[in-house]
Amino acid sequence: MTLGALPLIVSLLAAQAAPSSKAPSQVPGIAPLPGQPNVWVSNVPPVPPELRQRLDQYLEARSASLVDVTGDGKQVLIATRFADTNQLHVVEMPMGARTQLTFTDEPINNARFQPGNPQAIYYLQDKGGGEFFQLFRLDRRTGRSELLTDGKSRHEGLRVSRDGRQVTYGGTGRNGKDTDVYVASTSDPKQARRVTEAEGTWLPVEFSPDGSKLLVIQTRAVDDADLHVVDLETGERRQLTPKEGKGSVGAAVFTQDGQAVYFVTDRYGDFAELYRLELAKAPLTGTPVSLTKSVRWNVVSAALSSDGRQLAVGLNEDGYVRVYLLDTRTQKLAPVEIPKGVVSTLRFPLQRSDLLAFAMGDARSPSDVWTVDLKTRKPTRWTRSEVGGIDTDIFTMPELVRYPSTDGVKVPAFLYKPKHATGKVPVVVVFHGGPESQSLPTFSNFTQYLVTELGMAVLVPNVRGSDGYGKTYRAMDDGVKREQSLADIGATLDFIASREDLDAARVGVYGGSYGGYMTLAAVTFYPERIKAAVDVVGISSLGSFLQNTQAYRRDLRRAEYGDERDAEVRKVQERISPLGAVEKIRAALYVQQGANDPRVPQSEAEQVVQAVRKRGSDVWYMLATDEGHGFQKKDNRDYAQMTALMFLEKHLGTPPAQAGGASGSK
Repeated sequence: MTLGALPLIVSLLAAQAAPSSKAPSQVPGIAPLPGQPNVWVSNVPPVPPELRQRLDQYLEARSASLVDVTGDGKQVLIATRFADTNQLHVVEMPMGARTQLTFTDEPINNARFQPGNPQAIYYLQDKGGGEFFQLFRLDRRTGRSELLTDGKSRHEGLRVSRDGRQVTYGGTGRNGKDTDVYVASTSDPKQARRVTEAEGTWLPVEFSPDGSKLLVIQTRAVDDADLHVVDLETGERRQLTPKEGKGSVGAAVFTQDGQAVYFVTDRYGDFAELYRLELAKAPLTGTPVSLTKSVRWNVVSAALSSDGRQLAVGLNEDGYVRVYLLDTRTQKLAPVEIPKGVVSTLRFPLQRSDLLAFAMGDARSPSDVWTVDLKTRKPTRWTRSEVGGIDTDIFTMPELVRYPSTDGVKVPAFLYKPKHATGKVPVVVVFHGGPESQSLPTFSNFTQYLVTELGMAVLVPNVRGSDGYGKTYRAMDDGVKREQSLADIGATLDFIASREDLDAARVGVYGGSYGGYMTLAAVTFYPERIKAAVDVVGISSLGSFLQNTQAYRRDLRRAEYGDERDAEVRKVQERISPLGAVEKIRAALYVQQGANDPRVPQSEAEQVVQAVRKRGSDVWYMLATDEGHGFQKKDNRDYAQMTALMFLEKHLGTPPAQAGGASGSK
């Protein structure tokens, strides 16, 4: 960067930081929050100081995610928050200092060391939650970052070759809609070349050990993807998965010699399983032998040791993710004995085969980084994330329950209950997003506050359409079948009513994204059974959502929700859209939204707020102008959570007898 560019950059930053005098919303009466001008509110009352005091410890909770590990395994790169947003930190020994490397206003969660030169780190970062991620390179010696991409297109799927000479990512620079795969030399990373140029979404997965080939996934939908290999010297691209039929493609890794691939797919069964494919025999024909057939759950991650002899796989067993090791010579699969929890991001150091790094947490403890010595099988904790000084033993572990719905469906759910409550307690049902996602028993300060401090139960269902229970279950809400999935809301309420310890007369619902749609659907189609609802970046009309979501993701979403351009499909979408039936809503409603949301645009929130208000009902509304699909900045997230908890406590009340919480005050 030249000195002459500094005045322009300073003026641009000043313009971005200056609050606009024009209201960013069409909702009448909206105004900026005093002291927090990036948050605009309408009808949201002030947060009482005593509530803020009770919540402070919970709001200080942080987590640590594993981002990368150096080749020798002596440094781990993590993302954690010490100020307002997640930033990159390096840890050089178990339980050592978390040394901060980046100091920016926007969060950073995706990065890679450059093999052979750990002083260089590549990372992706967006602005204001818009998800138009750009690629940067950080020089750890100077602390300076350099922008490597165009500053306007969306980029994702960052990978670096094992020899440190090449970097790859997906980007929409060609036309703003299709995602192509780019490869650049790390000696001149701004000069990237496209190695795929086709319609749809194409993302890199992994370089071959010698850097001559690249695995690429073409995704049409969560259940319809193909794996390809690109020869980076000739440009030839070959499809590895069969051209007939369809299935998902999850993790994929080259073998040590680069002549075969291990990959995960649900093409040959109900669950995503691990298979091996010799490149010389591609594309696959017939039905290959599954390497994880003995465990009837989804494989969700995979990593190969540097000597090629051990493949670590993560298996999602009813919401808990367990690690197994596959001996690539004998094909024997054996579990790794580590604490029960939810494991993510498996990584072998490039120069070691005796050490496996991963992140792990559970419902009472935030995610932290661990390693396991594969010779001694001893796990070692590298970070311990704080929860505002609270002893996590006071928190609640959930009970895994199942209850019947229509069409023979059994809905799995996690139920959190106050430890010492007597009588019936209020219930907050939390719906996950996706829809092809899954609620896992991971730490939520929001959930634990509801249970521990407010004495409420929290029920977290994985309704039909959720991932983790086989592709048949995941597909049960696709397209017009979504209408049948609304029965799972009724089944959830029936389950609450069947319990002697839960109060069916005091039920609230909460959800983000697709979970926001389910929240709005609950108060629309089951109006007499819900007292309060918090909709976070939720869909109010399936048709308008599909029309207005970002172009690069529209076709992927049509595969899930149905094509709104089809008249018959549109009829069903309109019939099950909450916006078309707001006159039925009886529950109190709180809507929260990010102004820069590329997935569920601001218009989805504002049209339901205004429609409900036309009926004379009060609706709380919060808009953050520097956020997108959710709230990543601490001040914004704190306010969103505080006011949501205040709203739920107001409308659901607290039971007459409660256990003492972390603060000891009631």
